[in-house]
Amino acid sequence: MTMSRRLIIKGMAAAPFVAGASAALAPTVAEAATIGAGQFTLAERTSNASGRYADLVAGLAGSLRSVTVADVLANANREAGRLSSAPAGVGGFSHGFTWNRGDQDAAEWIPQGITTSADALGAGVWPAGGKRVVLVSWYFETDPDGDKTDNFPIDKGIRVSFVDHTSAAAPKYRHVLLVEPVRATGGGYTYAPIRKHAGGIMWYGNLLYVVDTYKGLRVFDLEKIFEVGTGRPDVCGRDTDGTYHAYDYRYVLPQTGAYDNTGTLLRFSAIGLDRAASPDSLTISEYAADLDNPVVDYAGTSWNGNGRTIARPKVVRWPLDHRTRKLSSTTATEAVTVKQGKIQGVVSRERKHYLSASDGPTRYGQLRAVTSAAVVPATVVRLAKGPEDLSFHSSTATDWAFRESVIWNLSEYRGSRAVYAVFADGS
Repeated sequence: MTMSRRLIIKGMAAAPFVAGASAALAPTVAEAATIGAGQFTLAERTSNASGRYADLVAGLAGSLRSVTVADVLANANREAGRLSSAPAGVGGFSHGFTWNRGDQDAAEWIPQGITTSADALGAGVWPAGGKRVVLVSWYFETDPDGDKTDNFPIDKGIRVSFVDHTSAAAPKYRHVLLVEPVRATGGGYTYAPIRKHAGGIMWYGNLLYVVDTYKGLRVFDLEKIFEVGTGRPDVCGRDTDGTYHAYDYRYVLPQTGAYDNTGTLLRFSAIGLDRAASPDSLTISEYAADLDNPVVDYAGTSWNGNGRTIARPKVVRWPLDHRTRKLSSTTATEAVTVKQGKIQGVVSRERKHYLSASDGPTRYGQLRAVTSAAVVPATVVRLAKGPEDLSFHSSTATDWAFRESVIWNLSEYRGSRAVYAVFADGS
């Protein structure tokens, strides 16, 4: 591509946060207002241009060895470092880790989304009685310096780090490439990289939800992971000799479903799971580039955008079915507008919505909280520079419990990337 996705999607224009020595900063005004939820609708999609996802994945299964999340973790090949203290600027710190040197300094891979096994199962581990797991999504940037000249010739799409956090003192991880299953030119089964931003992810049961900024949600079944060949860093899919590769990654996770936006325009920027609601539900938040005067830009390409801009980002909720792990309704059940720019992550607890807000590479972020229909939000705590997605981890998760509920976050800027949790009440 000829322009940085970071510049396209995230933008840099912003007024500064109010600085101060305290971890809880004076916020920019963020107001919430309830709007009609019925206008926001999705349509489940079970196929792509090559055919039904189920058939395409079954075709791959005929040639590739299936593995489990436990297998991926057992073959973790990278060591993370435990955070013994809070990253710079972070208040209410509970715990966390950092990536190895190669991932810390990588210019082309940028971390974005976060979810954990406490999202996947209420007890907090995966599978039942298994490991404490953190998942983090990264997108590939061919032009990381934004000079409109690609530094990396191949866009490798999206990868997800599977982090074994069972030992908080010595977490280990392995990257898995997300792919879309397709039919090859000759009719065989193959796959292609998914070149999207992957700004937010959510693990619910066996399903992993990934936001597709300009379209809706992509769905991946974590029981459909495949092992492929290594040693071919420039090949993704079935090679001419019949072997399968994934840019030198050992495992691929193919897409198995999707939910496409069919209602009022919505920018799917972040996603979070709400286990406090009844039924369980997910919330989506939108990104606006200006911090103090947030306007959502719908000038996307290859989607149903119309080039309009809308004042005030939205937080929109859809209910989930805990038995199928899918949406129980494709019509939203709650929607609020929020006067808050640069929202990078969202996670809700019934009618309370936590938001992470960024302010560029030189200023600290904030964890904000807005109650539906309220006009006076709370600034919960200060976050690191470049905060991204959020994931709520309840103290009631019996097999992975903390003394208080925490909220996971991660920072994206190379050289200072961290994955960490802060106390949900900020203390």
